[in-house]
Amino acid sequence: MNGAPDRVQWILNHILSMEPGRDLTAKSVGLRLRRAAHYIDTETRRRLAPLGMELWEVEILAELVRIDGMASMSHLGDLAQLTSGAITNRIAKLEAGGFVERLHDAEDRRHVRVRVTEEGRARLQAVVAANNEAERDIFGTLDSALLKRLSRDLHAFLLATEGPAGI
Repeated sequence: MNGAPDRVQWILNHILSMEPGRDLTAKSVGLRLRRAAHYIDTETRRRLAPLGMELWEVEILAELVRIDGMASMSHLGDLAQLTSGAITNRIAKLEAGGFVERLHDAEDRRHVRVRVTEEGRARLQAVVAANNEAERDIFGTLDSALLKRLSRDLHAFLLATEGPAGI
């Protein structure tokens, strides 16, 4: 770290003034990750707002395109870390926009599959372009070696906390 304090350091200094000697390593990582995620999320949302798109929509449409256009509601709910009711509401919004369609299994109507439409694919391309631009702007001033280290370290963190992807 360089010598300049960030906003988290002010918080940590306050805690240390009340609890001298406390190990704040985990707290500093948690606070910094939350602040960084909030910044990235806010900036990306700002870029997507003119397109009338939310981040969760990008995630769902991108997954549908990635897996060749169709998935179960439960798969999409797991991906987005949502309850069945919440994913149903989100799919309904995408369906109302013409970006996906719900199909009932011919043999068991309780099973619903979601398919991305051509409008959904086109929408995703526009949103991905805006998201890529936001990421370039957010991370463009950072040293490439720092970005690579962050990526490796966050990869290790996610493997340790979430486990490997079931791809």
